[in-house]
This record gives sequence, C-alpha cells and structure tokens, in this order.
Amino acid sequence: MKIQVAGEPREYADGLTVQGLIEAEKVQNPLYVTVSVNDAFVRSDEFASHVLKDGDQVEFMYFMGGGAR
Repeated sequence: MKIQVAGEPREYADGLTVQGLIEAEKVQNPLYVTVSVNDAFVRSDEFASHVLKDGDQVEFMYFMGGGAR
C-alpha cells in the first residue's frame, strides 16, 4: 500500500498499524509523539490497533513546552 508520511510517499505492506509505522520510521521519542491520520488525531492507546489504509496521510507531531521569560 502507498501512504504519505510527513508529505513524502512511502510504500508499506498491508496491515501496518500506527505503532508499526512509528517503529519502521524510527520515530524519536515515540512516547511523546502525537499522530494524525488524514487530519484526525489517533489516541496513543489506539496506535497498536489502528490499521493504516492505502492513501492515508500520516503526520508525526511533537509538542514542546516553553516557559515565560
């Protein structure tokens, strides 16, 4: 199947889950990543069960905290 990861086309086997994609893409700090599939957020407790489909668009996002000066 073909999916878009951060705007780049990728080819993966059918049945790939979000968790599998995180591992395959070697995402840094996977415990702190937020994932959207087709502009909808996937809950972290659903990463292992959310199966990606041909044509999906996936984005990895990291939220960084900051402080006041």
